[in-house]
Amino acid sequence: MSENKFGLVYAGALEENVPGGVELRPISFNNFDGVKIAANLYLPSNFDASQSLPAIVVAHPNGGVKEQVSGLFAQRLAEKGFVTLAFDAAYQGASAGEPRQTDRPSNRVEDIRASIDYLETFKGVDTNRIGALGICGGGGYTVQVSKTDKRIKAVGTISMFNSGRVRRNGFGDSQLATIPDRMAQAAAAREKYAKTGEVDYIGDLLTHRTEFTKEQLEQIPAGLYRDGVEYYGDTHFHPNSQSRYTAMSLMDLMAFDAENNVDLIDQPLLMMVGDVSDTRYMTEAVFNKATGTDDKKLILIKGASHIETYWVPKYVDQEVTAMNDFFSAKL
Repeated sequence: MSENKFGLVYAGALEENVPGGVELRPISFNNFDGVKIAANLYLPSNFDASQSLPAIVVAHPNGGVKEQVSGLFAQRLAEKGFVTLAFDAAYQGASAGEPRQTDRPSNRVEDIRASIDYLETFKGVDTNRIGALGICGGGGYTVQVSKTDKRIKAVGTISMFNSGRVRRNGFGDSQLATIPDRMAQAAAAREKYAKTGEVDYIGDLLTHRTEFTKEQLEQIPAGLYRDGVEYYGDTHFHPNSQSRYTAMSLMDLMAFDAENNVDLIDQPLLMMVGDVSDTRYMTEAVFNKATGTDDKKLILIKGASHIETYWVPKYVDQEVTAMNDFFSAKL
């Protein structure tokens, strides 16, 4: 576990709340399904509840938790004057829900909506100036929510990951021939759970920080997955962060696609992705289909891969500057 008081594992994380600085408040609230959501609320320096400030919900990557990259961007944007909220998805992290690591799109969508509900009741937030920022898988789900939840006035994504497309088609649409096999796997897992209560998982359970040798890393395909193993398993390890998910989640994941009906987004839209990222195709597909808004911008971060947009200082600084400019202008 991180030695940081708040469990934060990103660079420059708050160590304690000090007068005149950004304040972090660990909070919780129930989503519409009654599941308790654990969250961190970041308040700008010298926050006063009599103010009427813009606010941003920040959704984490698949398998991530609020103490990692979503917390980093929540803190950095709070430093710019926004009220921000980073939360753990239901069934994941410190939030409640069983079976653990269930990853159903409808749950992730509801979590974002419930976060907006919370912000709307928080004194000091202007309910007409709420934005949403989603990172990786959280980006895909933020896109999904923004199609119909017009309480979101501006939409931002970083390294958006279209979870449904990848779980259905494989990474880079490389496993189209095995779609029936994964559907059968999901059905078998659901049947097993119904009969025995046992849960089948896809992926590994992370129980401790692991230092990987060069030889071990070279056994993993370069790009998102190799960098992700280092990020989640070593450099930014957090015990609540898990790369695995329930096999029966595939039943819902495989029918989900962030690209569908994306023309319903009529809010201002900013999408950012590394120009050499192997996930770039997902951001570009959504951006090109987002024809419902003329107020949209795609920023390619020169030299950045997917995971590097989470933590490399020069890339994070670029992203924070762009997101601050965007949300300041649109909220």
